Amino acid sequence: MSESQLLLVPGTLWERLKEQTEYALECGALQPIPTEYEFVQQDNIRFLVRILSNLSRKDEARKQQEKKKVVTGKDFNPFLPYEEDLFVADISTTHLCLLNKYNVVDHHLLIVTREFEEQENLLNLQDFQALGSCMGEFEGLAFYNGGKIAGASQRHKHLQIVPLPMVPDGEKIPIDRAIATATFDHGIGVTSWFPFRHAIAKLDVGWVNSPVESAAEILKSYLTLLGAVGIEGSDGMSGKQSGNYNLLVTREWMLVVPRYYEDFQSISVNSLGFAGALLVKNQEQMNIIKEQKPLTILRHVAA
Repeated sequence: MSESQLLLVPGTLWERLKEQTEYALECGALQPIPTEYEFVQQDNIRFLVRILSNLSRKDEARKQQEKKKVVTGKDFNPFLPYEEDLFVADISTTHLCLLNKYNVVDHHLLIVTREFEEQENLLNLQDFQALGSCMGEFEGLAFYNGGKIAGASQRHKHLQIVPLPMVPDGEKIPIDRAIATATFDHGIGVTSWFPFRHAIAKLDVGWVNSPVESAAEILKSYLTLLGAVGIEGSDGMSGKQSGNYNLLVTREWMLVVPRYYEDFQSISVNSLGFAGALLVKNQEQMNIIKEQKPLTILRHVAA
């Protein structure tokens, strides 16, 4: 697959993100889901657990989507066409970025393909060019929910970025110290802190300064990690994944975790769960996390 042409003007994305967030809040296009949070310690990891205050907006939107599907016979796609009040910037000739309409974290950014592609397609060169372009603009944690079992709620291919630190009074990413303990063999790292199958790669921090030139190397690392956890595709260009997985990417490292279950006792887990950030709907689910412990939950869905 050929390179895409970058359209994002360097040094502008963070200001655009803040401006559009303010505007979208004022006009009602952005509908944040309020949460409270607390920390749940297990072993050496201080997990961030958010509890939702109100899911009614998102639940109502989901019901409306289901009604449209019944009427049209087609899945509703919020990205084609996208909601203009949520548009942040053109990234490239193949990708653009939008605000996450029902955000739990402030300035949650979606990197969306202009044309429809399946979320279960492997990421490609153009995806990593777009991702690198955005990650060079502000420090964030990028993630990809590779398939419904991995937490993907929309079929249209989209990566996501949340700014760091994840909360003001915690580590930038709860699993940072776990990643620091990884040992590497032929470029593939594992840490004894994770009781589930995973693979880690170190990244040259400079890749975000030259995303077009570096994308091929990042793509290669991604495909190597997928192979290490038993997930294959045809060629990394247009092939579909052979299994569901979660991907986390920072400027310094990349983590892949294969998925086999979508949830644990009704608690859904997406990529952010493996970053050490879990989301629960009510106090009952919070109690399950405290009793069962976060790593037990992650091991169950990833085992």
